[in-house]
Amino acid sequence: MTSFDAPKWDVLVIGGGHNGLTAAATLAKSGRKVLVLEVAGEIGGAARAHEFAPGFRASPAHLLNRLHPEVVKTLELERHGLAFGPIAPSVALSRDGKPLTLHGAYGESLSGASASEAAAWQDLRAQLLRYAGILKPLLVRRPPDLGNMSLMETSAFAMTGLSLRRLGKENMRDFLRMLLMNVSDVADEHLEDDRLKGLLAFDATLGSHLGPRSPTSLLGLYYRFAGEIGGQPGAQALPAGGMGAVVAAILRAAKAAGVSIRADAPVARILVEKDRAAGVALDSGEEIRARTVVSAINPRSTFLDLVGTREIDTGFVRRIKNIRMKGDAAKLHLALDRPPEFTGVDAAGHRGRLVIAPSSDHVERAFNPAKYGEFSPEPVMEITLPSLSDPTLAPSGACVLSAVVQYAPYALKEGWETGKPKFLTAIMAQLELYAPGIGKTVRHAELLTPADIEARYRMPGGHWHHGELQADQMMMSRPAFGAAGYDTPVDGLFLCGAGSHPGGGISGVPGLNAARRIIEMRG
Repeated sequence: MTSFDAPKWDVLVIGGGHNGLTAAATLAKSGRKVLVLEVAGEIGGAARAHEFAPGFRASPAHLLNRLHPEVVKTLELERHGLAFGPIAPSVALSRDGKPLTLHGAYGESLSGASASEAAAWQDLRAQLLRYAGILKPLLVRRPPDLGNMSLMETSAFAMTGLSLRRLGKENMRDFLRMLLMNVSDVADEHLEDDRLKGLLAFDATLGSHLGPRSPTSLLGLYYRFAGEIGGQPGAQALPAGGMGAVVAAILRAAKAAGVSIRADAPVARILVEKDRAAGVALDSGEEIRARTVVSAINPRSTFLDLVGTREIDTGFVRRIKNIRMKGDAAKLHLALDRPPEFTGVDAAGHRGRLVIAPSSDHVERAFNPAKYGEFSPEPVMEITLPSLSDPTLAPSGACVLSAVVQYAPYALKEGWETGKPKFLTAIMAQLELYAPGIGKTVRHAELLTPADIEARYRMPGGHWHHGELQADQMMMSRPAFGAAGYDTPVDGLFLCGAGSHPGGGISGVPGLNAARRIIEMRG
């Protein structure tokens, strides 16, 4: 019997992404013996860097904007090598060559805009931050069980109500009015500059099957403003060493806490005995037992593939099957001979985030084809040049371009085998408009469609949130009724991935909250 065969584990964590590692480290620090099982040969999930061309490395996640301070503090990540790097500006590119730049934590100041527009933006920004601040506590705590609320949960709801009252009657009415509005209408009410409105439209809908005129799309902007870096709401950074360095710090924290890790360990099923999780069986046939199992992978895969429908009731199975999780975002990595030059952008802007979304109407037009299973002929995108901040990501003098591109429907009507080259051509045509000559510098291009992301990172639908982040799939309904709050219908089985509350992004909140829930329940 090997050491891994022995029934010595208190907790098994399925999935070695940042949430799984966060949960594992937190549980190990509480004195539990924890084993992480990762299907891939490397730990880190979609945040890990990979070599996509000789000497060029990138990761699907390329910006840090919501790693929660409680995660940093609990895991002592700075002691384990995490360095945030400077706050990155956001540059809204324009076809006339005059970009607009948001400096500081999501536009503490603007450059490239008129004085009147800058003043109007400061008013809107303050309002959005104030309203996101009301929602923020609900987005970082465990969602309450409305049928059996604890005193702490009741107090948290009461504090939210108190925050609303403190707004005053007029602001409270406006908060409730705006809550389910679309981002395009809100921007039109306050702003004139198409570049700024396009940026807000892009950020509100990034990663979702929504256009800026879709009802509730403003929620996406609140979700962004509820994130923070170094205590600055809405801020974003390219971490020193790239996104892989964030996972590396969490991994070091987990190992320091005593977590054991097995890569190349695909789980075939979760063992359920007498309606309780009892461990897992690997593809190899090996069984590993523990009194608590935590799944950091997609909820649909967890219940339908690993638990099996015979162990859960049909109503719950139906709700899990109905989770909307068809991705609309593709990921582009370019290996370039030299750093590109985006028209009108200074050196600091090239080290930030560059967004091609020239107007809210443009974003809406880009979304329209996705409704019918077609990619956008004029896609919108978020671009970073991570090798400018971390030269180890590219050979000397060369450059990595990393871009999240919308809209690219998971179920492309013509199929991605024929559609991918056409979509890449459309993307490069857009890039050429803003960085003339960039096409001639490309050594290699890697385009990951949602179908590719699904296959490579085992994300059903290629959706990085593991489920649409929309009003009916948030809070107490995430991922589905009966599995909110990290508990599941199977005793001893918990969820801690992006499909759980509050959602995706490199935050660590689902992992931290799930671990705290298990500790509270003495699991």
